[in-house]
Amino acid sequence: MELRIENMTCGGCAKSVTKAIQSVDPDARIETNPNARTVKIETAASQPMLQQALEQAGYPAVAN
Repeated sequence: MELRIENMTCGGCAKSVTKAIQSVDPDARIETNPNARTVKIETAASQPMLQQALEQAGYPAVAN
């Protein structure tokens, strides 16, 4: 799945986003792109679960 995260603007943000996703699925494959403000995720977790974790981390995400 691919999510758009408007306020992921740097490598530090990308690290926080990765951490939030891994809190839901430690085995997720995550590809962040701060320049495009997107994250691609291969995971067994549901999209709503990931979006909730990201929102709690301060990075609200929408489906791309």
